[in-house]
Amino acid sequence: MGDRIVSFHYEKEKGERLDIFLATCLPEFSRARLQDLIKDSFVVVDGVAATKPSRTLSLGAVVEVRIPPPAPSGLVGEHIPLDILFENDDLLVVNKPAGMVVHPSPGHEAGTLVHAVLGHVPGLEGIGGEERPGVVHRLDKETSGLILLAKNERAHRWLQDQFRLREVEKIYLALVDGAPPTPAGRVEAPLGRDPAHRKRMAVLPPGKGREAVSEYRTLESLQTHTLLEVHPHTGRTHQIRLHLAFLGCPVTGDKVYGRRKPSVEINRYYLHAFKLRIRLPGEKEPRTFEAPLPRELLEVLEEVRKKAVWD
Repeated sequence: MGDRIVSFHYEKEKGERLDIFLATCLPEFSRARLQDLIKDSFVVVDGVAATKPSRTLSLGAVVEVRIPPPAPSGLVGEHIPLDILFENDDLLVVNKPAGMVVHPSPGHEAGTLVHAVLGHVPGLEGIGGEERPGVVHRLDKETSGLILLAKNERAHRWLQDQFRLREVEKIYLALVDGAPPTPAGRVEAPLGRDPAHRKRMAVLPPGKGREAVSEYRTLESLQTHTLLEVHPHTGRTHQIRLHLAFLGCPVTGDKVYGRRKPSVEINRYYLHAFKLRIRLPGEKEPRTFEAPLPRELLEVLEEVRKKAVWD
């Protein structure tokens, strides 16, 4: 795959920064990416390489951009089975199993969701000039369910904007120990690093941490547990787990923010990204995707139901 060359004519009387002009001409690229192309001499203005993003353009200037193919990311795709619920030229919607890490990281150099996507889509257009998928939002290792991955920079920016503007509806299913104080409610509690345990997050006093908002409603009340539907309005790390623990009903199986010894036999915590409603790139109306509860969680729920009847 060779370089792609595109050219534009600057037709405004008033001068404008080169990087700002290119951002309007090439909306699929981030401004940082365009600035890198300029600094690396991939942009020519009136036949001369431009190396300063702040350069001011004049009326009639001809701007030529040479876009190199994505560089290898250093990651090797792996043929790992994926439960793909939707796919087009821009993105994948995957039902991630519990136990799979999303990003490569120390201790997880292989077997991640990113490795699996690279194996599924060889020759990926890539993000930020590298052959790698764009992860738009996070799911913890033990959380199962829906996750979006962009195949190109244009789709990545579009989807990121949807999340940034809080236009995405996310619904999680959580089985919790005990019950929340009310059948339905809203939690507004800021989150940040736990001062006493830097590897953990915590609910912090007002004025500290980052804003975090979650809504919940009860789907099923059982004797010792409650099945909840949770709608996070923000996407903070460990938000749902922390907010439910803050209410006094931690997620079942959560050994970090709940009981160290799980209340039922379970080898993960009971949290599943069940529903996602989002407007896809180039589309006017949002789509809704759903991922059913995995078998291991259905079996736990049935056991809890039986125990409630027996007792």
